[in-house]
Amino acid sequence: MGISALKLDSDAVDVQTTDLALHIVLADGRELDAPLEWFPRLRDATPEQRKHWRLIGGGQGIHWPDIDEDIAVATLLRSS
Repeated sequence: MGISALKLDSDAVDVQTTDLALHIVLADGRELDAPLEWFPRLRDATPEQRKHWRLIGGGQGIHWPDIDEDIAVATLLRSS
């Protein structure tokens, strides 16, 4: 397994949002931050809707049922 495969092989364990950013904690200890501007549904959601999330695929993705938004962790890792 190469270094690039290792970098993309991590699952989310926690998620937080602010009015400006999405913050994800990964199982390997890394943390990712992404601007909410990248995710219009999250950006336009209420704070309560943003708090209502669940991990999907064992942490490979995050789902917000109130706004029908799914974000793949691997996509964010590739963007960082």
